[in-house]
Amino acid sequence: MISFADTYRRIQLATNTRTQSELAQVLEVCQSSISDAKRRNSIPSDWCIKLFERFGLNPDWIKKGSGPMYLRTEAGYAPTDSSGPGASMGEASLYGDPNAKSRVVNVFSMQSWSADDADKAAPRIVGKLSVPLPLSGTDIKVILLDSTGMEPLIRKGAFIGLDTVQKQVISGELYAVNLPYEGLAIKRIFPNSAGGESILQAENPQHPDMKLPTETLGEAVIGRVVWSINIY
Repeated sequence: MISFADTYRRIQLATNTRTQSELAQVLEVCQSSISDAKRRNSIPSDWCIKLFERFGLNPDWIKKGSGPMYLRTEAGYAPTDSSGPGASMGEASLYGDPNAKSRVVNVFSMQSWSADDADKAAPRIVGKLSVPLPLSGTDIKVILLDSTGMEPLIRKGAFIGLDTVQKQVISGELYAVNLPYEGLAIKRIFPNSAGGESILQAENPQHPDMKLPTETLGEAVIGRVVWSINIY
C-alpha cells in the first residue's frame, strides 16, 4: 500500500519545500488542497503530472520511491536543477516565476524563408527548443543562425528569437531580412528616410555592407531580433 506520508516527504524533498504553503506555491494549488489530500490520505494524480511536466520527476519515484528520481522525455527535457536525492532545488517561491516555466517551440532554418507560412517556400523546421514563456509568444519565431555575419556579437549556431510583429525599422537595430537567392540574414539596418537605398550592416567586418531599396525594405523585413542564445 502506498504511504501518503512517504510520498509527501518525497515530494517535499524533490521540491525543497518545508511547509504546505510552500508546496502549494510549487503545485499552483490552494493550501487547502494540500490539507484535503492529507485528510484523504491520497496524493492527487494531477500533482504527479504537474511535477513531471515542470521538473521531470518520475511518477513511480513519487508514489513508490522506485526507479530514477528524474526522467527524460521524447521532447528532450532533462532537468538539471538537482544531481540526485537530497540536492537543493532552490526556493519554492521561485518556481512561480514566469521564467521558470517554458514552452517547446519549433526552430526554423534560415533557408527558403517566406513571410507566408502557407507558401511552398516556407522555412524548414530543423529542431525544437525549450524557451521561457516570456520569450515564446505566438509572434516569436526561433531560427538557427547558420552564418558568421553577426560574430562576435551573435555566433554561428546560436538560437535567435524574432518578433515577427516588429517590422517597423528602428535605425541601428537588428532585424531578420529575407534576401533574394540567399534566404534569411541578420543585419543591423540603417534606413534611408529620404528614399534611395538603405544600408544592411553585418557585425563581422569580413562581411561587406549590403544595400536594399528603401521602398522594398518593409517587404523584406521578417522581424526584429529580440533575444539570442549563443553557443560558445
